[in-house]
Amino acid sequence: MALGLIRMSKITHPSKFVQVFQRARAEGYLLTMHCDVNQHDSVSHIWQVVRDMGVHRIDHGVNAIEDKNLCDEIKRRSLALTICPISNGYVADGTKSEVIAAMLQAGMRVTVNSDDPAYFPGYMNENLIRVQEEVDLGEAGIVQLAENAFESAWLPRATKDRYIAELKAYAG
Repeated sequence: MALGLIRMSKITHPSKFVQVFQRARAEGYLLTMHCDVNQHDSVSHIWQVVRDMGVHRIDHGVNAIEDKNLCDEIKRRSLALTICPISNGYVADGTKSEVIAAMLQAGMRVTVNSDDPAYFPGYMNENLIRVQEEVDLGEAGIVQLAENAFESAWLPRATKDRYIAELKAYAG
């Protein structure tokens, strides 16, 4: 089961939702929290999401790169980060493609996604193309982003394994 997203604004602290997330976890939901780029206290909010909320996935979360210990904890927990480069370009100082590259290099489970294409024109392919144009991840980097996406999906393990095997066979 998936839980609807709660968007963080610059005045909303994730800790306000601890009880909601505890209840959702107890009821068997998988948890995602939205942590927009470059918000007031972004790193502190991401720490709250990781420690207090116990999420499985963080939407956006690019500011985690500002704290090595936070990156290490996200990696240790195998948390997914769903980053949307084109929308970052509309709301921040660029797409943050270099952050995606750094997170991949650090072994984090970073993914590239689209963010409401009606508002931020670009579907997933356009987002992947933009990242590749800006930081040239090479084939291995693009394949890793795709594998991370399958690992981050809330699918049965056997289904993930099948898709990842197909991806690796395709990539050769």
